[in-house]
Amino acid sequence: MPTVAQHYKQLREPLTGPAPAADEKLNAPVLLMVSGGADSTALALLACTSRLDIDDGRGVATIARERLHVLHINHHLRGEASNRDEGFVRSLCARLGLPLCVHHASFQHIGSENLEAVAREVRYAAARSLASDLSQAAGTPISAARIVTAHTSSDRAETFFLNAIKGSGSSGLSSIPRRRGIIVRPLLDRTHDELVSYLSMRGESWCEDETNTDTTYARSFIRHKVLPQARELNASVERAIGTACDILSDEDRLLSRLAGQALRSCVRRRRPGLLALDGTRLASSELAIARRIVRLAAREIDPEIRLHVQHIEAVLVCVGTGSGSTTLPGGVDVRMEFGILTLRSADAQEEIAAGWIQVPGTMALANGYVLEAALTSVPAGTNPVAYARTYARDHASSTLVEIEALGFDPRALAAGDTQARLWVDGPEPGDVMCPLGMAGRKKKISDLLGSKKIPVAERPAVPVIRTAPSGAVVWVAGVMLDDRFKATVHTHLFLSLTVRHPGQ
Repeated sequence: MPTVAQHYKQLREPLTGPAPAADEKLNAPVLLMVSGGADSTALALLACTSRLDIDDGRGVATIARERLHVLHINHHLRGEASNRDEGFVRSLCARLGLPLCVHHASFQHIGSENLEAVAREVRYAAARSLASDLSQAAGTPISAARIVTAHTSSDRAETFFLNAIKGSGSSGLSSIPRRRGIIVRPLLDRTHDELVSYLSMRGESWCEDETNTDTTYARSFIRHKVLPQARELNASVERAIGTACDILSDEDRLLSRLAGQALRSCVRRRRPGLLALDGTRLASSELAIARRIVRLAAREIDPEIRLHVQHIEAVLVCVGTGSGSTTLPGGVDVRMEFGILTLRSADAQEEIAAGWIQVPGTMALANGYVLEAALTSVPAGTNPVAYARTYARDHASSTLVEIEALGFDPRALAAGDTQARLWVDGPEPGDVMCPLGMAGRKKKISDLLGSKKIPVAERPAVPVIRTAPSGAVVWVAGVMLDDRFKATVHTHLFLSLTVRHPGQ
């Protein structure tokens, strides 16, 4: 996000004017997305004859001709008209001396309701692939490349209204961003009518997409029905909306950055397909930040997840009330238990379970295994240490844990206190414990599993019992008890932890 000084350092310049010499040091590819319509035709001409700001640190500047490439997507959705557009773009590029790549797309099995979104994904996927190939050929990093689209302030206003009608938040109302990664949009301050006038003054032609006038499409309805009415109130409505979008975009980026920082402070456990957050901390967050934390967390579990406001609110209801569960699109499971909000992908739910086990209680693990936590009294007249040692020798898949070392009250547990619990998940990189018998010296769990000759492929399924998602390791199931939780001569009540095999 720019500072005030950076933002106002350069004023935006007009479409035409004297051009400075091209910066020969920059040779990263600049890929122009040209459909053949008025806006993209103007983009191709401006890139060759004038100056554009493609956000490469030079501001409004000439783009070296050898950097320019054109990508045209033939969607084959409008019959001969699609081929006509391709032919026009081929002629335009030949006249301008621009190298052209044509990508042919197919949408035979896509429903009409998803067609626009899928077509957009196809366009950008093809553009990123070509930009990557061109960057490799030029010997420049992909981050230095630019994919340039011809979106205008008119497109931005239309998207603003479409998202407002859907009930979008500030991210959606920011509409089309000036830049996203290597994708830049240098014409966002120009209206469609201005670009048409520019082409007309030059005597240039372009292709008209007949669907642009079909008001059965939502965007065309906005273009031909809504915006003309808005212009009666403000003749410069596109620019006014563009200003609002820029303000919302700046504020959205700031809030997203704050939410990212807040998310990091809330994380208590993270592994592929699983994220455990401090629900109490999340519940005390400002509502605007909390909504974004939930969205960021869900995207970490599933980068392709599409969330609506009702999904976010369902999660926050669980957080606010301190309990409950919900399912997000894509089968992402969300649960609020004992102050921890856990999000699991559908795939992670098929692997080792991760979550709380009540003490006493049971918990289902993967492949039919069950973890059992039960109270075990020391037999009268028996030395607790000797009893625990004998127990460990006779029970390979079970261990005895000192109740008070866990911070639990033995009398409360014996009386039926249900607030005690332990966290169960799998080994994490960097996990350490104090193995029994090592007098408090620490050892990495990965090294411990290796010394026990447990195959690497099987290690993620080894249950690890902890005091909390980010707490101390109590027991690596079937492998080792932590020395801090061993029996003492004063032990009267144990917690027995047992992993039972299927059929036992």
